[in-house]
Amino acid sequence: MCGIVGIVNLDASGIKKDMLESMTRVLHHRGPDDGGLYFDRNIGLGHRRLSIIDLTSAGHQPMSYADGRYWITYNGEVYNFRDLRVELEQKGYAFKS
Repeated sequence: MCGIVGIVNLDASGIKKDMLESMTRVLHHRGPDDGGLYFDRNIGLGHRRLSIIDLTSAGHQPMSYADGRYWITYNGEVYNFRDLRVELEQKGYAFKS
């Protein structure tokens, strides 16, 4: 199982990036295959990846929407991903992984 962390701080002090890095580093044992951070003034997301299905770098997290406005980090498995992929491709969606 992967490891995920998140921080939200809406006061004037913001988030310290080194704290987010430290929190993510502690979870290395949960995801030794890859790690990533998303950081801005008030929100931080960290991810440690245990690669199971998508073994490529396209599974790197946190992930963003194409325009970079929305970010997500998650852990889980979608068992009917092949069916969903076909359905979404028929609607014009292009996958990266």
